[in-house]
Amino acid sequence: MSTAMLEEGNEKKHTYADYCAWDTEKRYELINGEAWMMSAPGVIHQTISRELLGQFWNFLKGKPCRVFAAPLDVRLFPREDDGDDTVLQPDLLVVCDGEKLADGRSCRGAPDLVAEILSSSNTWKYLSLKFQLYLKAGVREYWLIEPETRIIQVHLLKEGEPDCYLSRVYRDPQFLEVSVLPGLTIDAAGIRRAS
Repeated sequence: MSTAMLEEGNEKKHTYADYCAWDTEKRYELINGEAWMMSAPGVIHQTISRELLGQFWNFLKGKPCRVFAAPLDVRLFPREDDGDDTVLQPDLLVVCDGEKLADGRSCRGAPDLVAEILSSSNTWKYLSLKFQLYLKAGVREYWLIEPETRIIQVHLLKEGEPDCYLSRVYRDPQFLEVSVLPGLTIDAAGIRRAS
């Protein structure tokens, strides 16, 4: 697919079927049919991602939940005909329902936890769109990590109210408990070391 077809302002709406057919080395996410080009993550971003992945990985060994780091396609609203128009690649995700991974190439439906590491390429418009999509899809726990300020936002799906997140902001935390994985406490020192 030529990058010209993906330039801003193009009115064509894309589907997962289109996305899978693109012959390009560039990475994209689809948000409501609009292609968003993704830049390569920097060193700090990668360091934080690796640190989190390692801690989640060690905790989940031998347990049914699985942790993944980008890139892995997350199809929040999958359709059998691949006509869904939203495909995200969060920095880190945890999936506890193995059926969502059954196709072997994507997560079909909402992960239990998503973590996004902010960088200069993540605009607030982009993050706001993703926040609303994760909420609508029912992602139970959503983290936003800001390396520069060492702020971590944790959004928990409110029980009994599927369209509402309870949000907390942590400034340079030592440790963070993972609500969807009881018993897991993340040592946030890796975030401080990376920034």
